[in-house]
Amino acid sequence: MERIILHSDLNNFYASVERKLHPELIGVPVAVCGNAEERKGIVLAKSEEAKRYKVKTGDTIWQAKKKCPNLVVVKPHFNEYMKYSRKAWEIYSTFTDLIEGYGIDECWLDVSKSTKIFPKFNGEMKIIENGIEYYTDEYLRFIGDTVRNAIKNQLGLTVSVGVSFNKVYAKLGSDLKKPDGTSVISYKNYKKIVNGLPVSDLLFVGKATQNKLEFMGYNTIGKLAAANDLKIHNALGKFGDTILSYARGLDTEEVRHMSEGRELKSIGNSQTFAEDLTNLNQVKKMLFVLTESVAARLREADLGKADTVHLWVRDSSLNGFTQQKKVRHTVLCGEIANHAYDLFCANFAPPFKIRALGVTVSGFDKGISQITLDETNGTYEKREKVERVVDEIRKKHGYSKLQRGIITDDIIEMHNDIKNSHLIKPGKFEGERFDEIEQSSQNDETDE
Repeated sequence: MERIILHSDLNNFYASVERKLHPELIGVPVAVCGNAEERKGIVLAKSEEAKRYKVKTGDTIWQAKKKCPNLVVVKPHFNEYMKYSRKAWEIYSTFTDLIEGYGIDECWLDVSKSTKIFPKFNGEMKIIENGIEYYTDEYLRFIGDTVRNAIKNQLGLTVSVGVSFNKVYAKLGSDLKKPDGTSVISYKNYKKIVNGLPVSDLLFVGKATQNKLEFMGYNTIGKLAAANDLKIHNALGKFGDTILSYARGLDTEEVRHMSEGRELKSIGNSQTFAEDLTNLNQVKKMLFVLTESVAARLREADLGKADTVHLWVRDSSLNGFTQQKKVRHTVLCGEIANHAYDLFCANFAPPFKIRALGVTVSGFDKGISQITLDETNGTYEKREKVERVVDEIRKKHGYSKLQRGIITDDIIEMHNDIKNSHLIKPGKFEGERFDEIEQSSQNDETDE
């Protein structure tokens, strides 16, 4: 029997919570924006009314107000967003205990074995065709509507719900009817609904992957599903194998139990600067500042060493850039920062104006990586011990009390406890979403 997987997405979440806090904002265009004085004055979330004026996440405040002169700008209240997110999970838990988060405002629910808790459905639940038993689309829509209405009635917030037989199509379905809608992508009808959609609608297909696929002639999910396996693998490697199975509806990944913590797939940090960085020395210094926190969090997480370094750059025109490279497994700040700096130098040369930087590591070995020559002679082991001693000193006396020599000429960064001062947000790089909680100085909403 097919599974019943739901993906629930709280609509315009930050802006919707702000309206709960300030009812006078109901019906007017609203944008939740960062602190303009700290140069984080960009749109983090917006209401449906603001969307009609083409206000987008990432717009600067002045850009948003130019598009929508009567736009009301409000500051974010992240504690309230977390509170409403927890309340939503409490409601979801009345339907099933198989709940897996996908950011603060989205989650999957597996209700395959929980149908007894739904109100009585006045219609046919199942049909049999060619000896195969299916749930009816009407019944699946009824389940989605039941969850959607529970959130609306108890929290006063709307959600979009996708109902399908796997996680990928459920996520895709929740994007089809916004706001406040239920979409069903069942085993019987999925090809009719999915095949004509842009390939960019598929989970984890970011801009770079989209461009590669479209260049190869695969601009829809249906065309990708019909592609030659070897051709996609040669172009995209193992990631190509994954998205090919997604396009064909072959995702079999289970929804985790709500008591299970999400496994960290990457750890990162980013910062927007008070003034643009204009030379390589400034860039290198800030990469070390960021990487200090990343390496420390990696060691705290006890995930072993990382083998991939990711660099994110935003320039003064708000253009974004991402790049990554495979490295030998490491937890060392110096190695990670230098790899990030190499990536920067390979893609940027003065003159430049850098507004923000981010460093992330992934590919954790869980402590079972192959020993390298550097480790056998004790060099790596000594350096790791030193960094772990630094971790302990910072725990006892404060993070900013012990800093690298590269930043001693910057009094502000000398006292910047970047590891503990940045807020938590779902991590994202160029549309390819990691499963981690990434610390960042810019928080963004994930449903837009």
